[in-house]
Amino acid sequence: MLVSILHRATGDALAMLGAPILVWWLYSISAGPEAYETFVSVMTSIPGFVVMIGMSFALFEHAFSGLRHLVLDTGAGYELKLNRKWSSAVPVLALLSTAAFWFFIYTKLIG
Repeated sequence: MLVSILHRATGDALAMLGAPILVWWLYSISAGPEAYETFVSVMTSIPGFVVMIGMSFALFEHAFSGLRHLVLDTGAGYELKLNRKWSSAVPVLALLSTAAFWFFIYTKLIG
């Protein structure tokens, strides 16, 4: 049940927060260097990093949950033990993927 709720919540977060951030980013690119600099300064602030880390977690969680649903749609994975393993693996994989993604970005920013 938790994975289902997280799937819906992350989908909503990506639609309601991720889409406007994407549109703002695209607009700032087209509006010139000053607008882009404003976007970058907001997104590289502490609250901006928190939002972007949250959005990347939502993306990974939603993607892994979607893959789980794709497997279930084929008729596989309904056995209780296997279904529990998949359900437990989804948020863990999302956390690990988010950590790896931001570690990669951090290493690129530092040096």
